Amino acid sequence: MSRSRLRWLIAPGLLCASVALIDYLHLDDRAWYWLKESQLSQPERDASIWLPGYHVEIDAKPLDGLEEDETSDLAYNPLTDTLFTVTGKTPLLVELTRQGDIVRRIPLLGFSNPEGVAILDSGDVAIVDERRRTLSVLPLDPQTRELKASDSLEFDLGFADSGNKGFEGIAWNPQQNRLLLGKEREPISMYSLPGDDSQALAQALQPLPSYGLGMRNLSALSIDPRTGHILVLSAQSNLLLELDEDGQPVSFISLLGGFNGLDRRIPRAEGVAMDNHGTIFMVSEPNLFYVFRKSDGARLASVEQAL
Repeated sequence: MSRSRLRWLIAPGLLCASVALIDYLHLDDRAWYWLKESQLSQPERDASIWLPGYHVEIDAKPLDGLEEDETSDLAYNPLTDTLFTVTGKTPLLVELTRQGDIVRRIPLLGFSNPEGVAILDSGDVAIVDERRRTLSVLPLDPQTRELKASDSLEFDLGFADSGNKGFEGIAWNPQQNRLLLGKEREPISMYSLPGDDSQALAQALQPLPSYGLGMRNLSALSIDPRTGHILVLSAQSNLLLELDEDGQPVSFISLLGGFNGLDRRIPRAEGVAMDNHGTIFMVSEPNLFYVFRKSDGARLASVEQAL
C-alpha cells in the first residue's frame, strides 16, 4: 500500500478521534473563556473571584441519608452559617453544615419537583419548582419542621411548554436587591426579579442581556457577596463560570478529573454556593458534596497533574 493511500485511510480516523476528544473535554466550550482570562490584568484578577486559584478540599463526600433522593441546587445562609439544598424524588429542603453533614430534613408539602433554592436577606427561602413552573417564598427559621406550597408567596414563572428544560438556577443578589433566575436550556437564558416582597413578585420577570454563556446547559447560579459577580454552573459542560456584573466572562474552572485537585470528574454538578469568605460549595448527583478554597497556583498544579 502506498504512503499516500495510507495517509488517506488514517486521516479520517485521526479527525474523528480529535473531534471526540474535543467533545469529551468540552474544549469548544472553553476556548473563548481561556481567551478572556488571558486578557485580564493582575489588578482585574485580584478584584474578581478568579476561579483558577481554587483547589478542592472536600472531594466527592457522600451525603449520608440521601441515597434515595437527588440533590439539586445549593444556597448559603449567612444568618446560620449553613447550606441548604433541595431534593426532587422526595421533595425536601435539607440543611447542611459547611462540611456536608446533614442538620435537618424539612418536608416540602405540595411541591412536585423542586430544583432551585435561594436564601433571602430576611432569612426566607425561595424555591423553584420546575414541574409546577413556580417560585415560592416561605419563612424559614431554626424551628421550621415542614413547609407547605399552599402557605407560600407564589409566582408563576411561565414557559408552560418548557417541560424538563425550565428554571433550575436561582440566586439572591443582596447588592442589587433582586433574584436571579436561570432557565436550563432551549434556550439557556437568565432573568431578574426585583425585591423579595409581594409587590415585587407581582412584577414580570425581567430578561437579562444576552450573556455569552456558551454552555450546553445551566444547572445553578450563585452570587459572590463580596464582588457581586455571578457563578454559573453547567453539568453538561463540566465547568463553573464567573461572570462580572455586566454578564461578561471573567474566569472558569473545569470539573473534569485532574483539574483543580479533583480526583475524578464531578458526575453531574447540580448546585453551587459561595459564603462571605469566598469558599465555594458544590453538590452533584448522585448526592456528592464538594468544597473549593482559594489557593495560589492551583491552575498550574492541576494542569500539570492532568498531563
